[in-house]
Amino acid sequence: MAETMLAPTTAPPRGIRHRTAAARSAMARSVLLHVVMVIGALAMFFPFYWTLVTSLSPGTGLGSTPTLVPANPSLESYQRLFADLPFARVVGNSLLLATITTLAQLFTSATAAYAFSRLPFRGRTVVFGVYLATMMIPLQVLVVPLFAELRAWGLVDTYLGALLPTLAAAFGVFLLRQAMNQVPFELDEAAALDGAGHFRIFWTVILPNIRPALATLSVFAFMGSWNSFLWPLVVLRSPELQTLPVALAGLQGQYTTEWDIVMAGSVVSILPMLAIYLFAQKYVIQGVANTGLK
Repeated sequence: MAETMLAPTTAPPRGIRHRTAAARSAMARSVLLHVVMVIGALAMFFPFYWTLVTSLSPGTGLGSTPTLVPANPSLESYQRLFADLPFARVVGNSLLLATITTLAQLFTSATAAYAFSRLPFRGRTVVFGVYLATMMIPLQVLVVPLFAELRAWGLVDTYLGALLPTLAAAFGVFLLRQAMNQVPFELDEAAALDGAGHFRIFWTVILPNIRPALATLSVFAFMGSWNSFLWPLVVLRSPELQTLPVALAGLQGQYTTEWDIVMAGSVVSILPMLAIYLFAQKYVIQGVANTGLK
C-alpha cells in the first residue's frame, strides 16, 4: 500500500493574526459609527419631515391622530396661508432685509478684514481684539439703547431702522481675516511690482482666493437675518413690515388648533435657507476648514 503523506497544519504567524484582528476591530468600529450617524441623521431629519407631512394634511389639529404618511395630501394649507394673510409681503420683507444684510456684511467685513490683515498700523492687534470682544455682548443687552437711538433719529418702524444694527458683524471680520491670512503675501508683492494699489490687490488678488470664506459668510449672514426675531419684533410695528419669524409667532397665536397652517408657514421659512445651503454647501465646508473653525 502506498503510504499517504499528510502535510502538518501550522497556525498562521502571529503578525497575520494581529492584522486580521485589527482589521475586524476597525470594521466593527466603522459599522458602529455609521449606525450612530444614521440614527442621528434620522433624529435630525424627522422634525422637518413631520412639519412637511403636517402641512400637507388639511384639518390637522391638536386632537388629530398623527400619521407618518398623509392620507389625502393637499396644498390647501398653503393656499389659505397666502389667501387669508399678507404672507407674500412678509416673505418679501424677510428676503429684502436678508439680502441687503448679506451684501452689506460682505462689503464691510471684507474691507475691514483686509485692513486688519494687510495694512500695518499702530494698535492693530488691540483694535482687532476689542472688536472681537463685541461678539460676547448679547443682542438682548443692546436692544434698549439701540431702540432709544433709532427713536431719536425717527427710524423706528422703518426698513432702515431694522437694517442699521446688522450692516456690520464682528464674526464676519474674523472669518474673512483668517481666510486672508492664508493668502501668501508674495501675491501682494507681485501685484505691487506690477503697479497695483490696495484696491486692485483687494479686488483681483485677495477676493478670488477667499471665495469659500465669502460663501460661508453669505450663508451665515443670510441665515442670521432670515431667522432674526427679537430685533424686528421690537423695531417694526406695522403689520405690512413684519418679517417671517414674527409672522410665524403670530400664526401660533391665531391658529392655535390648526397646526397645518402653522406648519405650512414653517415650511415656507425653511425652503430659502435649504436652497442657499445646498447651493453653497461645498464652499461652506471648505471655508470653515480653511479658516480653522471647528
